[in-house]
Amino acid sequence: MEAVRQASGGKLDWLTLADSRRLCLHDWPLPDARAGVLIVHGLGEHAGRYGRLAAWFNARGYTVRSYDQRGHGRSPGRRGALSRPLELLDGLAEVHRRFAATLATPPLLLGHSMGGLVALRAVLDGYVAPRALVLSSPALRTWEPRWEQALATRLARLLPNLPLRSGLPFEALSHDAAVVAAYRKDPLRSGWITPRLARFIFDGGRHCIARAAELSVPTLLLVAGADRLVDARGSCAFAAAAQAGGKLTMRVFDTLCHELFNEAEPARSEVLAQLAQWLEVNLGAMRGVPVPHS
Repeated sequence: MEAVRQASGGKLDWLTLADSRRLCLHDWPLPDARAGVLIVHGLGEHAGRYGRLAAWFNARGYTVRSYDQRGHGRSPGRRGALSRPLELLDGLAEVHRRFAATLATPPLLLGHSMGGLVALRAVLDGYVAPRALVLSSPALRTWEPRWEQALATRLARLLPNLPLRSGLPFEALSHDAAVVAAYRKDPLRSGWITPRLARFIFDGGRHCIARAAELSVPTLLLVAGADRLVDARGSCAFAAAAQAGGKLTMRVFDTLCHELFNEAEPARSEVLAQLAQWLEVNLGAMRGVPVPHS
C-alpha cells in the first residue's frame, strides 16, 4: 500500500513482518535530518496521537517514526490481544531494525505508558540497541490489586484472549479538557485488554525493575506524580535500582497527569523543556538548532 497523508500531518504506510502480520507505520519525515526518533504508544491508543510531539522533534532536526502496535489503531488484530506473549517486543524490534537502516546512527527510542514498558524491556532484553531512551509514565507498576494480577495470570493460561474492559479513566489522562474530549471521540482508540496482554504488563514491569541495574543506554525517565493510570512508584523503584549504573536521569512532575506530553500549558512546555535540556546534555542534539516556541 502506498503511503498516504494522515490528519496529524504525517504519512501512513504498512510494514509486513516475518510472520506475514502487518503493522501500520506513521512517519513524520524530515529531509537531511540529523537523527531519528522512534515512538511507541500506550495501551488502547495509537501512533496518530503523537503528531504534535513529532512536530516538536522535527523542529529540532529529527525525522520521526511511530507505529500502531498489534491490535491497536489501524494495525490488524483483535483489540488488546496478543497471538504470542512477547509479540509486542518482536514488533518493536522489526520496526526499529527497518528504521535504523535508513539512518546514519541508531534512533532515539521514546515509549509512553505501555509503550514505555515495551521499549524498556526491548532494550534490557537485547531486542533493540537505540542511541538513547526516553520513558514517559512507563507502566512498570499498575494500580490493580494482587488478586487481579493473579487472576490475569491464571486466565492467560486458560482464556488468553478473553476480551475485557480496560477501565482506564479518560479524565485522568490530562488536565487539558480538549485532550480528554478528543480521546473520548477518537474512533481508533480501544477500551479492551486481554489476560495475555495484562500478564505481559504485570510481569514485564517486575522484570524490568529486576534488571534495572543492567541499563546501558542514556535514559530519561519522566514521571507523572499524580498519575492514576500507572503507579509511579514502579518508576521510582526502577530508578533506585538503576542508579548505580549512572545511565538514568529521572524527572518527577508532582502534580501532572499521565500524558505528560499532552498536559495543559504551561506544564506541557515545562516537560518539553526538561526533555530538550536532557537531549542537549546527552546527545548534543540541540547545538546549532534554533529552538522554536513549543
